[in-house]
Amino acid sequence: MAATRPAVIALTALAPVSWGSTYAVTTEFLPPDRPLFTGLMRALPAGLLLLALARVLPRGGWWGKAAVLGVLNIGAFFPLLFLAAYRMPGGMAAVVGSVGPLLVVGLSALLLGQRPTTRSVLTGVAAASGVSLVVLEAAGALDPLGVLAALAATASMSTGTVLAGRWGRPEGVGPLALTGWQLTAGGLLLAPLALLVEGAPPALDGPAVGGYLYLALANTALAYWLWFRGIGRLSATQVTFLGPLSPLTAAVIGWAALGEALGPVQLAGTALAFGATLVGQTVPSAPRTPPVAAGAGPFSSASRNGRKDSMDLTGAALRR
Repeated sequence: MAATRPAVIALTALAPVSWGSTYAVTTEFLPPDRPLFTGLMRALPAGLLLLALARVLPRGGWWGKAAVLGVLNIGAFFPLLFLAAYRMPGGMAAVVGSVGPLLVVGLSALLLGQRPTTRSVLTGVAAASGVSLVVLEAAGALDPLGVLAALAATASMSTGTVLAGRWGRPEGVGPLALTGWQLTAGGLLLAPLALLVEGAPPALDGPAVGGYLYLALANTALAYWLWFRGIGRLSATQVTFLGPLSPLTAAVIGWAALGEALGPVQLAGTALAFGATLVGQTVPSAPRTPPVAAGAGPFSSASRNGRKDSMDLTGAALRR
């Protein structure tokens, strides 16, 4: 392997760091109340671009596997997380999403035969606890439908992650093609759903066009490629615990650019989540672990709806 492990970790970490900018881009530049259309504009153009670059299509049973992974990691994950974002404060939805690493550990033991380690379980608990500390600063009542949506989204992503680990990648197929397959499959699912639920696409001004271009190219196509590239070279546990970098980045952007406050409890929770990220990179993994395709795809948060809470959950990522 040409690159060293720290270099691979650093490049893979750029993906969740990029996803941390999703909230600011969505609220500042994109049309409000269009979660499905935004998910479509993120997934399908990026998927088609990666397919054009890879020039590799699934073969045989991988048509079905790619469709399943695309639905779990993109097509179902995006709208469920959007629904959770619109129905309850971002921090509360994040607490539900923060159990993702623990779900991945449990499902990996069940489907991949990877025995969970004490350190990985404790690290997952610490990460979720860090998010919970942040949520103590947030106000708002729990919404049953929002909680169910967040749980379903986390379960969908976790199942997609573990199934991709069980299936690996076809021989001779790189992360570029595998990413393109999933984004395209998820985007094709979202296309009719967005049309039926939200109607015709909204009129787009210059900032909106620029925002969608950024989301599709840098925030999705490039970021997903880096993510899946790292997944093929790191353990599933290491990749899973890079997730907190997304809400940490969102917190910094919200503080620096959007005037959002960070209180002492929030700072303590942020420090705990970041510490879990670092510890997660040292958790030993089982030998001969197949490549795992994490469905921790980014999603946009509740946009201009009168609320101040940020929402940019990313699969196993922990929300600030």
